Amino acid sequence: MIPESFDYQRAGSVSEAISLLQQGGEETKILAGGHSLIPTMKLRLSTPETLIDIGGIPELKYINDKGDYLAIGAGTTHWAIESSDLVSQKAPALSHAAGQIGDVQVRNRGTIGGVLAHSDPQADYPGVVLALDATIVVQGSGGERTIPVSDYFTGLWETALGENEILTEIRIPTDSANANSCYLKFPQPASRYPYVGCAVAMSTSGGNCSDVRVGFSGVGECGFRDSGVEDAIRGQALNESSIGAASGKAAEGRSVLSDVFVSEEYRRAMAQVYAKRALTQLS
Repeated sequence: MIPESFDYQRAGSVSEAISLLQQGGEETKILAGGHSLIPTMKLRLSTPETLIDIGGIPELKYINDKGDYLAIGAGTTHWAIESSDLVSQKAPALSHAAGQIGDVQVRNRGTIGGVLAHSDPQADYPGVVLALDATIVVQGSGGERTIPVSDYFTGLWETALGENEILTEIRIPTDSANANSCYLKFPQPASRYPYVGCAVAMSTSGGNCSDVRVGFSGVGECGFRDSGVEDAIRGQALNESSIGAASGKAAEGRSVLSDVFVSEEYRRAMAQVYAKRALTQLS
């Protein structure tokens, strides 16, 4: 299908984008890579009157080591994340996720900020940034503020981004758990969106799990941390028995998506399978 007509504006800086966003009103949308927004516009699920293109803003494209955390600009492409030695060393789960998104063309155009701002329940990054305990940085007319990732995803295609705010940076702590992390998924064959995506960040000591964070993508209406799996494996010896028991808790008590491709029952079962595989890979 063809989108409804709209006005197009290209911002040269974050401050200009915020100003244009304020002027545009409620029916104005931010365009980054376009791989999340444009398909919904073609289906007329989204009908903005104005698009503000931030894809060419240089200040949003970077991966920097700040000591305690990695700072990743919202305009950084999936390919840049996938190919970054810094990310692969400090947060390999993020590298794994970036390298499994779409195809080469998508990875060279799509951005991490666009994915997180859109909050598609079928996107890869939400579960990953939850497992990595990220911080989301946003800017608006009132200045900059930070949002703990645990407070960021609020529902189906909903986030804690305020009106006239733009997501500008993702901060990933450089701790031992994030350095020992992974992301595994059960992909839809054509789109490669995850039916189930499981990210785990884990620190170990003497063969035991000393700390762990588990995040899921594609399972519920938005990404979520799975405290049931975390509580079951934390402090335990890492063996087949403990990992099997912990992974059996995956998505327990959670509302799970069901669609024409994968039923709720099957998706729940696959959440357990991929939790077990991810925990085993890091043990």
